[in-house]
Amino acid sequence: MKQQMQALRASSIQTILDCDNAERLEALRVKYLGKKGELTGILRQMGGLSAEERPAMGQLANQLRSDIEAAIEKRKGELSSAMMEQKLKSEALDVTLPGEPVHLGHKHPMYNVLDQIKDIFVGMGFEIVDGPEVELAEYNFTKLNIDEGHPSRDWTDTFYFSEDGKILLRTQTSPMQVHAMEQKSLPIRMIAPGRVYRKDEVDATHSPMFHQIEGMVIDKGITMADLKATLNLVVEKIYGEGTVTRFRPHHFPFTEPSCEMDIQCHKCGGKGCPTCKGEGWIEVLGAGMVHPKVLSGCGIDPDVYSGWAFGMGLERLAMGEYKINDLRLIFENDIRFLEQF
Repeated sequence: MKQQMQALRASSIQTILDCDNAERLEALRVKYLGKKGELTGILRQMGGLSAEERPAMGQLANQLRSDIEAAIEKRKGELSSAMMEQKLKSEALDVTLPGEPVHLGHKHPMYNVLDQIKDIFVGMGFEIVDGPEVELAEYNFTKLNIDEGHPSRDWTDTFYFSEDGKILLRTQTSPMQVHAMEQKSLPIRMIAPGRVYRKDEVDATHSPMFHQIEGMVIDKGITMADLKATLNLVVEKIYGEGTVTRFRPHHFPFTEPSCEMDIQCHKCGGKGCPTCKGEGWIEVLGAGMVHPKVLSGCGIDPDVYSGWAFGMGLERLAMGEYKINDLRLIFENDIRFLEQF
């Protein structure tokens, strides 16, 4: 046995130190020290030794195992260092080479306009509020004086979630006005931008999902003149001084009196074109004095307080700002279009 262990020592140590592969090194470990390895095979012969010989042979076997394990660990470390050095050489980076230019994106044109509007209204002391896109019909319609049977509550116009028609995708951000009147102390000056949903057919100026900005002021002594002056100021700040606007009488259940505000078509200058559908004007918002019934429903005395409200389509403002002739371009994410801004 002693000669066998000496021979194993001589052959194994040298073979391990000459190994140039981590996988082969593991195979050598199994070959020499595994359950079916050469050292185990030698130790099986211990049963044939006398009681006096066994301690000495056991000591030699343990020393041999220790020497083989030490040789394996040493070679493993050497191979690991060599592999790391080779990897560093193959992945070397020349820091003196110029870097690749990073292509930075930019804000979407629609959000550029939204930021402009926010800055304008915040500068006038307005608060920006946000709310749920999934809304109760009570807030989207009923509390805004839109009773059952109104066309806007029809299933062909609104996306409902429940068969009883009580939960829906909001058709406007006006519900935030009701939430504000119920929750905030007077006076109130707020705008509520956000996504809204209606069953509109897609064309150059319509989409089933679009963005709206609602605004409202509630205070003592508020008049229609305040509404017109504020909206004219906002439009001039967006489109430039001297922008031509007009206010047309209209009807909204939640405002009385009501009006619609148009801007002169940016594409044709009022002559008529496909963008404005030959009218020379583009409708940008509806507005009016908050209906006394809406004020009362929110716990505000209409004999003491009055207010105005408006709602504008953000996409149409962006179209006017950037001379975009088709609303669909805003949502299509065509890089060729977006890179122009």
